[in-house]
Amino acid sequence: MRVLTLNPGSSSLKAAMVADGTAVGRSAWETKSSTVDEQVVADALGRWREVEAVAVRFVHGGSRGEPVLVDDELFDALERLGRLAPLHQPQSVALTRAVRRACPAIPVVACFDTSFHVELPAAAAHYPLAREWTRQGRLRRYGFHGLSCQYVARRAVEMLGLDPGVARLVCCHLGAGVSVTAIHGGRSVDTSMGFTPLEGPAMATRSGSIDPGLLLHVMETASMSPAGMADALYRHSGLAGMSGTSGDLREVRAAASAGEPDAVLALAVYLHRLRREIGAVAMSLPGLDAIVFTGGVAEYQPDLVATLAEGLGLLGVEVDEGRCAADGDRVVSPDHAAVTALILRAREDLELARGAEQVLAPARVR
Repeated sequence: MRVLTLNPGSSSLKAAMVADGTAVGRSAWETKSSTVDEQVVADALGRWREVEAVAVRFVHGGSRGEPVLVDDELFDALERLGRLAPLHQPQSVALTRAVRRACPAIPVVACFDTSFHVELPAAAAHYPLAREWTRQGRLRRYGFHGLSCQYVARRAVEMLGLDPGVARLVCCHLGAGVSVTAIHGGRSVDTSMGFTPLEGPAMATRSGSIDPGLLLHVMETASMSPAGMADALYRHSGLAGMSGTSGDLREVRAAASAGEPDAVLALAVYLHRLRREIGAVAMSLPGLDAIVFTGGVAEYQPDLVATLAEGLGLLGVEVDEGRCAADGDRVVSPDHAAVTALILRAREDLELARGAEQVLAPARVR
């Protein structure tokens, strides 16, 4: 099956053509807002011939555990989830609308980042709030970056020859968004992101976890509206807010190397909070076979992975700088390391295509 995959991130739109499980073409566009240019969609649809299906990444799918064929009812439900993932969901909605308008005969499948985390253990999914708030099961920790985690879980097991039913992994997705997930036997058992993609480590423009009392204090003393606070936390915090840069880690690191004190502090906070989250989710596993670094930062700035690993010795994590500097999917830990460390390319495109085949040609999905 020839599946066009559309993957809107918080800073880019990536498209790929996947034919029978193999990517045969890719393209990407930078994005500056939550709207999608119709011309970009036309370009993506016209770039490859014989498109049999389109798979769109949706960050938030609520409690849906599987990919779903898009119809009007589903479309409306996904649009309502936009306020819980404002950097991503509106783009996915706009993409889907544009594709359905341009090619109404081509089936569109929605694949959800949250699906991988649907079966989180109750202790990991539940917030310590009044039961009157949480008894319906909607105010819970949903988790995100699930498509990335799903691919990593399969690829790491394949590379290392582990038993997929018992493999114990930590997946660190490092991009504009950052999350850490504990995976046991192919299932998510803990993850750093929660009800929204704000929770967890510091990110490019997102704050990560913040004491809610601090936020209440700011809203009261600065007379800030909920919309104003949401804008500050999603778009003007994290590396960007701390350093006064765009939040791109390359820019922050360059400023830190030049001795800019705010950038030096921002980078230290970023690494500290990421290490803390890695340690936290690792405690949800009975042991640790491997830690996987994936996403654009891991792929294009592997020296940062080496720096990050310097603070993970307590978990038995070590990184060989020479292996780190190589290319492709690779083991980056020394042979004697207690825990294997890998850098894997993020392949959400393959998971999106797999999701489309799962819905449209289930007999072909192994």
